[in-house]
Amino acid sequence: MASDILFSDDYLDRLNPQKQVEQGPVTVFGLTFKNDEERRHYFRDELRRRLPELRKIEGFPIGEDDDIINLSDPPYYTACPNPWLNDFIAQWEEEKKELQREGRRKADFEVKEPYAHGIKQGKNSAIYNAHTYHTKVPHEVIMRYILHYTQPGDIILDGFAGTGMSGVAAAACGNPDAVAMTDIESDFKENGFSKPNWGVRRAICGDLSPLCFHIASNYNSSVDKNLLQKAVDNVLKKLNERFGYFYEIPIKLSEGKSIKAHINYFVWSEVVACKNCGCEMNVHDLSFDYKTSTLHELLTCPQCGTKQKRIDADSIEITTFDEQTNKITKQLKYECCLLNYSIPKHGRGFTKNIPLVDFPQYEGFVPTTGFGEGDKFGDPKRVGATAVNQLYYPRTKWVLAYLYKIIHDEYKPLVKPLMFIFTSMLPKLTRMNRYMPQHGSRALVGPMANTLYIPPQGVENNPIDQFEYQAGKVIKALSQCDGGNAIQICSATNSSVPNDSVDYIFTDPPFGANIMYSELNTVSESWLKLMTNNREEAISNNSQHKGLVEYQEIMTRSFREYHRVLKPGSWMTVEFSNTSASFWNSLQYSIKNAGFIISAITDLNKERGGLHAMLGPTAVKQDLAISCYKPTKEFEQKVKTNPSESLWDFVYQYLSHASKFIPQNGKSLYVTERDPRIIYDRVISYFVQYGLEIPINSIDFQKGLDERFIKLDGMYFSAEDAAEYERKVIETDGLATLALIVTNEGEGIHWLQNELRDHPQTYSELQPKWMQSLGGTKKGDIVPELMDILDENFIKNDDGTWRLVKENDDIDKEKQRTKSLLKEFKIYVETAKKPRGKLPKVRLEAVRAGFKQCYSDKNFADIILVGDRIQQNLLTEDEQLLMYYESASNKV
Repeated sequence: MASDILFSDDYLDRLNPQKQVEQGPVTVFGLTFKNDEERRHYFRDELRRRLPELRKIEGFPIGEDDDIINLSDPPYYTACPNPWLNDFIAQWEEEKKELQREGRRKADFEVKEPYAHGIKQGKNSAIYNAHTYHTKVPHEVIMRYILHYTQPGDIILDGFAGTGMSGVAAAACGNPDAVAMTDIESDFKENGFSKPNWGVRRAICGDLSPLCFHIASNYNSSVDKNLLQKAVDNVLKKLNERFGYFYEIPIKLSEGKSIKAHINYFVWSEVVACKNCGCEMNVHDLSFDYKTSTLHELLTCPQCGTKQKRIDADSIEITTFDEQTNKITKQLKYECCLLNYSIPKHGRGFTKNIPLVDFPQYEGFVPTTGFGEGDKFGDPKRVGATAVNQLYYPRTKWVLAYLYKIIHDEYKPLVKPLMFIFTSMLPKLTRMNRYMPQHGSRALVGPMANTLYIPPQGVENNPIDQFEYQAGKVIKALSQCDGGNAIQICSATNSSVPNDSVDYIFTDPPFGANIMYSELNTVSESWLKLMTNNREEAISNNSQHKGLVEYQEIMTRSFREYHRVLKPGSWMTVEFSNTSASFWNSLQYSIKNAGFIISAITDLNKERGGLHAMLGPTAVKQDLAISCYKPTKEFEQKVKTNPSESLWDFVYQYLSHASKFIPQNGKSLYVTERDPRIIYDRVISYFVQYGLEIPINSIDFQKGLDERFIKLDGMYFSAEDAAEYERKVIETDGLATLALIVTNEGEGIHWLQNELRDHPQTYSELQPKWMQSLGGTKKGDIVPELMDILDENFIKNDDGTWRLVKENDDIDKEKQRTKSLLKEFKIYVETAKKPRGKLPKVRLEAVRAGFKQCYSDKNFADIILVGDRIQQNLLTEDEQLLMYYESASNKV
């Protein structure tokens, strides 16, 4: 159990915390407590009692019961699945009733149009910069989505919560700063939306990582900044009294007087042996000339003069004794070779005179968690660091151990925010911090992103300075944060939330193979004494034996969980960024497979023109927002029981949820979701995901669109939406043309449709522009020649110009094209049936047409046959092929 000691006697005298921290009474779920400490004790006992059952839930962290209890502040923040979520939801639903009575909510609130607009938002706010993490979406960005899709009191879920910015955004909607309010209201007005309905929303944030939980629970708490500042001042006094001499050095001034200087940082360098004579060489001393600011690519041996690259020199291995683990270790040789100091009124300077210090008696805690198997653990092992404690320099370890001890022994009510400061400074205190003198005043470049790499030249920062610096940032940030949300450690595949209970989901899932979260978090989580249970971690990682298939399976289960808990008719926004088309398409497949309907995919960056990324290969090169919704239960049942009759209901619903008009630089953007090909793709996707027969072919579908909807600028609208579109387009300078890069036949067709939309053009007019738009094709795909694409998909006039197909001639054209594609697919099938019948290159559009026909004919065997013979990247990077292949695999 946690100790009843709140502060040391000295601190009690200074701050009288019982009056400042533990004011009461406090009422939670109808229970009244004298103060917060009594509430904390009661719910911690309850949490401890429930831990045996909670351990059975997916995503339960790795650690001891005491460490889970100590990191928790129940019922709000539990370092495990939160057993009080149902109570929170019930309480928040009651709050909604009161808000409705006050006129701050509408009973008939409904959102049909997605927030499909770029967002320009900096990353320099106090909250964003207080604590680093591998990925983070500024909470001001999330606020725009929350304000669009919800109203005050609504419940938001984020199962991949990371640092808890969704919760911060939900609370900030009730108390926005002036700048955020002005910017957001301006954006809403520019995008044609009504003024935001400001007011607090409630959030449930979950993540597998204890580090994420720790960060998120602090960002979603309220703290007395004056009391925290006094605690920080007291801690700094203790640190300087005990370790100040670690960071002092006598410096002789020009006038001969000696003065104590403050040490800002030390520089450490790897020592290697000359490949020719074996002489020891200090990498730092031989690689940079400070007098001329010259960086030498080659090291010149001071003994024999041999020039060599550092990686060509021989490593020197030394044997050391690890005091924390009581083990003998072998590590590469490093030595402290330079320090940077500062003197008031004299500025900064460097010296190579490194002072020796007497270390006091070691006391406190430094984690000794070992680096096991991991894709990133090879980085520290390369230099001989096999455990977390070996990532810190000796002085740093002594200071951190003592700091950890006094925080936990003497500042009980403030352990949470003080440890937030502690973990926020950890990244700047390891051996992973790089030193690059060629960068001048910015030589301290920090750790290499998303690695555990220990460089040949590193920085040992002053941890006392870092604590003071980070404390200022954290206090400023936390003073802008508030509570009222529920935070938990859990898997996104099991949120412990009731069915149909969440009003909106904003989520930022892992980016496939981009970041090895659990491995990178090992360093900080070791200090928290809780580790990520990575069994459900949605990444591609060789050490975990996870690839694209495993990633897709976990993401599909996660989105099915989102579908289960989201209220019918409500929306989800998925933020995603990945440089792999395979993972991008896998994510889209998982979303649709879970039952969501994708309504828009947009670039988050307002400066890049609101790119509708589903049509371009650059989709995976920036942060994207996928807008999707959960259909009503009545509609889902209608589709399942009578697919053919519900077809046009689906199209109407889909179009009613698509953006009507997207302004951009005085023009209106082409809304990709209203393109007939995209609409038909969405129809196919929805019906195939439910295992239903496709109720119509593309030719009849095109006819049906023309009969039932209004076509404007190549897009389809319902009658009411068409009227709104025409009203708004009058206010602009016309339709903007998307600058698409052509990497496959489908994109080529769409590019030509854009080019020919306003007027016919000849082949000679199109050909130069076509060549400029061509990008690299996928491995295994064949893009036909421009003339062949024109001949199959467009009409040639008597004067030699090419035009778009019209209603009276598009049926024959489509039949001709389909017949040609199926003929080519038949060749692929015959080739695949032969022994070793690989298909190194195919026409992607022919495979798509063939898969669709095979699915309609229930010929699932040929889908699998061809799918197994083509280049696998074609299958994984094309959501339509993947959908047919997965569906066929489940039916055979």
